[in-house]
Amino acid sequence: MSDTAYARTPRTTPTRYKDRATWEKEAIQNVLDSAWVCHLGFVAPDGTPVVLPTIYARVGDRLYVHGSTGSRPLRAAGADQGLPVCLTVTLVDALVLTKSAFNHSVNFRSVVAHGTAHQVTDPEELSLALDALVDHAVPGRSRAVRPANAKELAATAVIRLDLDEVSAKTRADDADDDEADTDLPYWSGVVPLTSGYGTPEPHASSTVPLPAHVSDLVRAGGAAC
Repeated sequence: MSDTAYARTPRTTPTRYKDRATWEKEAIQNVLDSAWVCHLGFVAPDGTPVVLPTIYARVGDRLYVHGSTGSRPLRAAGADQGLPVCLTVTLVDALVLTKSAFNHSVNFRSVVAHGTAHQVTDPEELSLALDALVDHAVPGRSRAVRPANAKELAATAVIRLDLDEVSAKTRADDADDDEADTDLPYWSGVVPLTSGYGTPEPHASSTVPLPAHVSDLVRAGGAAC
């Protein structure tokens, strides 16, 4: 692994569309920092493949994944050997519509990480991870709320996945019509997809003004507040 790129391995090297792949840290971390939900894949003790959606946060070259102390992946990751996992994150940027049904596609950015996940047990690292999970959704939020109490901490678990085997893949192309289809009387093109924040709606019990970290987040996302 270099300072600017993750090492390539057989598991992180695609067999199709290799030109769309990258191992550059900046590109990979940009995708991870722009999404909120990952899909965590693992094999259950009975041999059944399982994929679970959950929240995560990146701290340097580590991902912290949130879960319950009673969940299967968290229990398995608590063992000394850890839990082999495959974690994916995908952002869809546009629908790609072509003149043939076959050539329709999406423009996307995705990250796939392989490795062995371990449960976080060190109190200081656990505190860092939990703050990171909250701040990944809304930067600065962890400093403006009540910290978790002992009962809540006992019910919450976090697993750590080091970013050793990881790559990103991107499609950012125009509609790819076949040459034989170009004169057909159908519309083709790209439909961009965007996301944003709506106007914050305070709970009935909330009597304080909208905090700056929330208004800043919404404003950056394009909504008035």
